[in-house]
Amino acid sequence: MKSVAEKKKSQNIGEYLIYMYQMEDLIRSYQGNMEEIRQYVIAHYPVSDEEKAEITRWFEELLDKMTEQEILEKGHLKELRDLVDNLANLHWGLLKSDRTYFETYTKAKPFILEAILAVNGENPGNEIQICINGVYGLLLCRLLGKKVEDAQIKAAEAFGEVLSLLNFNFQQRIFLSPN
Repeated sequence: MKSVAEKKKSQNIGEYLIYMYQMEDLIRSYQGNMEEIRQYVIAHYPVSDEEKAEITRWFEELLDKMTEQEILEKGHLKELRDLVDNLANLHWGLLKSDRTYFETYTKAKPFILEAILAVNGENPGNEIQICINGVYGLLLCRLLGKKVEDAQIKAAEAFGEVLSLLNFNFQQRIFLSPN
């Protein structure tokens, strides 16, 4: 799991965030009960016992962070929220400096506005959080076998295009940044 998360983080930041949201929700679905997670999730992975032990440690660390940050019922880890904020800052900069990004964002903007209106006064987060939530929402609907409306698919596609281009720019900055 850790290597899956690390690989996603290094290759596609949007996929990484969605993957981590899934793992948070998986832990929540078992009310943080590690014994049940071991029995019903980890035990079924087709990997060696050594890898299962590593996966178990990863889930335990994730559960500990969620418990410390008091997000066992809802919310996201601080490190994920910070990453979304960093992506939002990159997003704002790209809107001013990258015509292709601006045009891609313009296609997604009506769906972003629709999402803002749909939350009835609650804070939906920044535009990048809205895009991530839209893609994750589509994934959840499909996983749960719910009917997906064409409008939801179109919105998720537009959000995905923004996130894909944002990921490209994010990876470029990481690759080019002196460490």
